Amino acid sequence: MPVIGLTGGIGSGKSAAADAFERLGAAVVDTDRIAHRLTAAGGDAMAAIVARFGPGLAGPDGALDRAAMRALVFADADAREALEAILHPMIREAAAREIGAAQAPYAMLVVPLLVESGDYRQRVDRICVVDVPEGLQVARVMARNGFDEARVRAIMAAQASRQARLAAADDVIDNRGSLAELETRVAELDARYRRLRAC
Repeated sequence: MPVIGLTGGIGSGKSAAADAFERLGAAVVDTDRIAHRLTAAGGDAMAAIVARFGPGLAGPDGALDRAAMRALVFADADAREALEAILHPMIREAAAREIGAAQAPYAMLVVPLLVESGDYRQRVDRICVVDVPEGLQVARVMARNGFDEARVRAIMAAQASRQARLAAADDVIDNRGSLAELETRVAELDARYRRLRAC
């Protein structure tokens, strides 16, 4: 089964694109959803996270305190690497299981940091980037999350640059327009990805 890596910077609209691919019949495997399952109360990653970072990183319900962890890893590169060392192998294993079990013309592997995680290039047949100008990213995230511009730009600075994502892309979805325009571009790519299976 062909595997397409779908990525894009914060506020680019990759979730909307993934939803559109899913409606057309793609098997969408979202690494963010997997990470949320792993760090929910009783999730497979929680024991290792608490052992490494202490019980203060778990909320009262036993799930990861995402705000506390986000603040920690944003300020401490060693903490980020330690968290990634726990989560990334589990995420890869779960994603591989989901792809292996999928019954679809192709799998859409949604990885927000695909370009930053170099080994994903070897695990996908094509990379599809959802792209918008940086100013639009900032405006969308400010409106959606209520963050100020400095916070949004700090998040963007921790991600691959727009230029790096575009350089890695086999396919680009320009998402400056309407949802209908996004869905039209997704439908065009869906037809192309279905043909990959016949190759």
